[in-house]
Amino acid sequence: MASAKRDTYRHGDLRQALLDAGIELAREGGPDAVVLREATRRAGVVPNAAYRHFAGRDALLHAVSLAAMAELARTMEAEQAPLPHDDARARFRALGTGYLRFARAQPGLFRAAFYVPQDMAEAEAAVSAGSGGLTPFQLLGAALDGLLTAGLMPGERRPGAEFLVWAAMHGMAVLLIDGPLRALPPPQVEDATRLLIDMIERGL
Repeated sequence: MASAKRDTYRHGDLRQALLDAGIELAREGGPDAVVLREATRRAGVVPNAAYRHFAGRDALLHAVSLAAMAELARTMEAEQAPLPHDDARARFRALGTGYLRFARAQPGLFRAAFYVPQDMAEAEAAVSAGSGGLTPFQLLGAALDGLLTAGLMPGERRPGAEFLVWAAMHGMAVLLIDGPLRALPPPQVEDATRLLIDMIERGL
């Protein structure tokens, strides 16, 4: 396995090889599973060479966190993709559905995505953007702007609305993957998701 990956990346980007390995470790076990030594083994990279790309575990985990955020953005985009661009309400609701879908389908990456950032400094980092060039936070902002433009949200409620919506969605996500709601059967999870988004929409 390591030998095959070494061949794959021999003429490629060793940093990307390590990052890919770190992402897979996070996918399997969340942020605690992201260990530089194991990433070097999986990527087939000589340990000394690894430190030329990542100073240590924290640096690798930080890069994994940003990459996981980009994967979250792509899931949210996929949920919006079949919807008309002028259907602001449906596109807003799709973001919430995609956010919770990602948390449930990829709990390790979801935990990793929010493990490192200590503030909003990287909420708009290009490396965390989806295919359309927007991060999850920017996608949410764009959806709220769409509601405002469509007359579905009073202007006085727009400032800072991202944080309130995000808090509600993230709280539900944590309850579903790490809290007392993790044993809910899928139909009840779908109902809870719909009802939560209904509540958020009414609050806007």
